[in-house]
Amino acid sequence: MHEQDYIMRLIKEMVRTILKLVFNIDMDSPEEELLAGTQYEEVSQELLHMVDCGNINEAEDRLFELSEDNNKHKLETALLFYSHLNKKDDDFLQKNNFSREEITLGLKTIISDYGLGTIAESFLSEL
Repeated sequence: MHEQDYIMRLIKEMVRTILKLVFNIDMDSPEEELLAGTQYEEVSQELLHMVDCGNINEAEDRLFELSEDNNKHKLETALLFYSHLNKKDDDFLQKNNFSREEITLGLKTIISDYGLGTIAESFLSEL
């Protein structure tokens, strides 16, 4: 239990750091308003709804399809997605065939795709 809490905090702080360093946004946790007024707002809401309905793997697959063409709004979408997913409890994740480690791996992959892998490594090197 304590290890999972630690992983959750690491993920949260990594997302927060990237938001601050890359986007100059200082928020404890990304909210849906992050993408308000952009073309990615609707996509993000759809992905978060898929997560809430338990379709996590499908939502993550869609996220990776979106991320093939790198731009800042897609990175923001990914940060919002993994932050939202990170807030789910372990029972919800397990029930929907997902794990905290998969959140970490997915976030690390996306961040690396945007050339920010060293940030992810500095946070996740202890895992």
